[in-house]
Amino acid sequence: MTHVDGTRTVIATGPDWWAERSPILTSGLLEGEAYDARDEVPQWSSPGAGLTGWAPVAKRDFAFDALVAPTGPPVRCTQAIEPVDIRRTADGRLILDFGQNLVGRIRITTEGAAGETVQLRHAEVLDQDGELCTRPLRGAFATDRYTRKGGPTETWEPRFTIHGFRYAEVSGWGDAPVEGRITARVLHTDMRRTGWFSSSDPLLDRLHENVVWSMRGNFVDLPTDCPQRDERLGWTGDIQVFAPTAAFLYDCAGLLGSWLQDVAAEQHDDGTVPWYVPSIPGWKPEPGAGWGDAAVLVPWALHQRFADADLLRRQWPSAAAWADLQHRLAGDDHVWDGSFQLGDWLDPTAPPDDPANGLTDPHLVATAYYARSAAVLAAMAAELRFEQEADLSERASLARNGFRSRYRTGPGRLSSDSQTAYAIAIMFDLLDPEEEAAAGRRLAELVREADDHLTTGFLGTPVLLDALTRTGHLDVALALLQQRTAPGWLYPVTMGATTIWERWDSLLPSGEVNPGDMTSFNHYAFGAVADWMHRTIAGMSAAAPGWRSIRYRPGFDTGVTAAQAACDTPYGRASIDWSRTEDLVKAEIRVPIGAEGLLQDPAGGTEVLPPGLHRRSWTVESET
Repeated sequence: MTHVDGTRTVIATGPDWWAERSPILTSGLLEGEAYDARDEVPQWSSPGAGLTGWAPVAKRDFAFDALVAPTGPPVRCTQAIEPVDIRRTADGRLILDFGQNLVGRIRITTEGAAGETVQLRHAEVLDQDGELCTRPLRGAFATDRYTRKGGPTETWEPRFTIHGFRYAEVSGWGDAPVEGRITARVLHTDMRRTGWFSSSDPLLDRLHENVVWSMRGNFVDLPTDCPQRDERLGWTGDIQVFAPTAAFLYDCAGLLGSWLQDVAAEQHDDGTVPWYVPSIPGWKPEPGAGWGDAAVLVPWALHQRFADADLLRRQWPSAAAWADLQHRLAGDDHVWDGSFQLGDWLDPTAPPDDPANGLTDPHLVATAYYARSAAVLAAMAAELRFEQEADLSERASLARNGFRSRYRTGPGRLSSDSQTAYAIAIMFDLLDPEEEAAAGRRLAELVREADDHLTTGFLGTPVLLDALTRTGHLDVALALLQQRTAPGWLYPVTMGATTIWERWDSLLPSGEVNPGDMTSFNHYAFGAVADWMHRTIAGMSAAAPGWRSIRYRPGFDTGVTAAQAACDTPYGRASIDWSRTEDLVKAEIRVPIGAEGLLQDPAGGTEVLPPGLHRRSWTVESET
């Protein structure tokens, strides 16, 4: 404490401190928390409280130099949600529906005799008999218990656990009223919201809202894959594909910057990045393409959003170590085909018990990612003005040639004739212009052959719509996005989803939960499509790192009649708001001070826009 006269008093823990057991009997992230209010000690922290039964603490050595201050905001309650439906079972239990799949915990205000216990169980979905479906939680009990001390009313919520849930079962409540006494408290890293999207299509808006909720639920001090089952790990592949979307929606630079330091700390001496960070001590994973590449691609995505060269510089040793490892593993032919790979994880054609066994050769994917990270590392070196730029550019060229020599079977054709293979090859710049056009045509054919369904997994899906759009097949991309049967983005929406699912059919059309072992209802990876929605439907994207230059192109040809997007850039708010009526398109565009706008009109021309608010209108060909 610093006093008014400038002197300081330090109150530090030490051997003169005392301790006693607390009312928290047990607590675990996966297990839940048990609290016995009868063990509370009133005024325990007050001087002269006359405490009995306390004992001196045990002083332990600790490497204090290993502690660093967090760079992101703390985890806080950001929203409170009341139940939208309350049902009493025949045996007196309550089944509560909060109307939204969320991450947090429940606060109760209860009354009853001392020693009575209220039990709270959590789940994302209900079984068809109306009971909690806890099978997808696997080994996570997700159960909280509060034992009353007795008195008029008692208010409690857990302190050291969170759950992923939409539904809760409450036992031991009795006949007391529920309204206003049971509340779900939403918890996540309290990032500032920076990006918004809406359109004239309610299903697309719900899809986008699902993406936002999945990000909120999985950004709790680190970017996790899912928040509910016995996992909740910082899987590197998930955030690798989702980082551009995340950086638009929220100011996540602090959280992801801190996590990237953990990635570097967990990285093995040979450059291997664990599949998830933090890792399990003693586990030595094999290098995994798409997952380990997070060491290169996540810092680069954050740089595009925030133009933070210091972050690139800090992460450079980690990024270079991973890219160097890929280069060694690829060997003289520059083809990475000698390691186990997760490949295009959860390709919907893969067997439920073998989600890595999809349509696309995992080594094709690995070699493509080797080329991609090599190219991005060279771009990072150029940005930082490192002398390695020339050598790294040469390496990127060799990696590209290695991919082409092994996996290109003809003009625009690849050895894996799959949507993922073509989409990745196109978006990673592994094809020459004339080949790219042919690959785009084949990609569109594959989508049409699948009856406008996608056949892509975690790595193919985020680049699929961009590959179709880039090669002139926007109509096919739109047909994919609007598909309402599985596999497709809108199928979960039509099934009542309020977050993004891990599997395209986590809930079957019958209402039965997918029987697979991995069936999460809150995974953000497939939500990476929101980045395409921002850039293509709304029509706003960064044209230079940090949004110094902003590209505007109203998505009047995307099948919706209106769309809006806004982003709080480092220069201020940028936004676009357009609408279409028959053959007239109107747009209102805001360019923040310090930035430059590049407006592409329907005819293909480009107008440079200075800072300010601009209104434009164009006549276009009627769609009727």
